[in-house]
Amino acid sequence: MTKRTKEILDKLDEVYTREYKCYLNHETPWQLLIATMLSAQCTDARVNVVTKELFLKYKSPDDFAKADLKELEQAIHSTGFYHNKAKNIIACCRELVEKYDGQVPNDLEALTSLPGVGRKTANVIRGNIFHEPSVVVDTHVKRISKKLGFTKEEDPEKIEYDLMKVLPKEHWILYNIQIITFGREICFARSPKCEECFLTEYCSYFKGRKADERAEKDT
Repeated sequence: MTKRTKEILDKLDEVYTREYKCYLNHETPWQLLIATMLSAQCTDARVNVVTKELFLKYKSPDDFAKADLKELEQAIHSTGFYHNKAKNIIACCRELVEKYDGQVPNDLEALTSLPGVGRKTANVIRGNIFHEPSVVVDTHVKRISKKLGFTKEEDPEKIEYDLMKVLPKEHWILYNIQIITFGREICFARSPKCEECFLTEYCSYFKGRKADERAEKDT
């Protein structure tokens, strides 16, 4: 780990602590799996509203496996992309029931073989449920990691591998948690609060903005 990377991680630790937290409400591994599938292109807050009722109606993977497609679509409609999400959730839970006795596997290959489960979802499960060092690349991590110079890639899987190279293993899960909070509180995609940011000295966006401001003054 470089001195620069350590400084960034130390600042994140100082501001956000090293507390592990998951923003998706769940009581079981399969609930987190479904909540993460629903979170694609949707806020965690919206997913938590939906799953509060959803998990009262469907109490097990078996219930989801036997769910009526139209009813499930209606129940998750507000999370967006509900046709695909409902279809994948039913198919995923059928495989959980038939192949894994209703239990969520911890193996990356097994997880990503489930319908609708990509590396991001699999790594959320591995990190939060099984405490396996995992790098989760969501929109915040993708955007901010590029600003911090940890990656130049656009593809989430390539970003994941870049982050695995530059971040120490014990910080993989934590980095995602901290960057999500940072992205929600300070580093917005539009109009980031640079004046409140504690990472500006490492940020390519901020340096570019300052250079543009100086150029404007000189004209």
